[in-house]
Amino acid sequence: MKLENVEKSIGYTFKNKELLKKALTHTSYAYENNLESNEKLEFLGDSILEFISSKYLYKEYPKLREGEMTKVRATVVCEKSLYKIAKLHNFSDFLYLGRSEQKSGGNQRPAILADSVEAVIAAIYIDGGIEKAEKFIIDNLKDEIKEATKHVGDKDYKTVLQEKLQANGDVKIEYEILEEKGPDHDKIFEAQVKCNGKVLAKGEGRSKKEAHMQAAKKALENLK
Repeated sequence: MKLENVEKSIGYTFKNKELLKKALTHTSYAYENNLESNEKLEFLGDSILEFISSKYLYKEYPKLREGEMTKVRATVVCEKSLYKIAKLHNFSDFLYLGRSEQKSGGNQRPAILADSVEAVIAAIYIDGGIEKAEKFIIDNLKDEIKEATKHVGDKDYKTVLQEKLQANGDVKIEYEILEEKGPDHDKIFEAQVKCNGKVLAKGEGRSKKEAHMQAAKKALENLK
């Protein structure tokens, strides 16, 4: 398969073809052939992707709050979305893989394909500048971003925390009101959230529900 086919698909022609080749070179192939892999490009591409998607959300979706923007970006800038981009442009046909990875079907592994997309983003940036990299990112993610913004309010912090804590099996999650402060017309509630008896975080709010939510939010921040 010729790299020109990749260029045609992604809509960018490289001045330095070696950059594109490096972006598609997995560590297994690099090790066997004494070459540089796409790992450093992937590192750079990850940062560019975060920046460009953040900039796009800020500019195109001014009504989103900061927390909602964070949620949308996390939904879109992930292995699943990048894997879809790699499949769309048939990156699996062009990856340089070591013999063991070829035998085990490495060219279909979501993690390897997602990493290659980040590396290609960095390669486009180095070869053609930030505007070209931005075009590739937005062309491929704008529909995903639009979809994610529709559902940004679907899950609250308690739901997200529950899903995160129960990812590896059932756990006991408890919310408790620790204290009520202030007069009846201006009360502040303090709550804590526990997982299997261990305190994860505390939060305050003007209602018990808000206090629970703030405790869940803090717990999520602590779990990062």
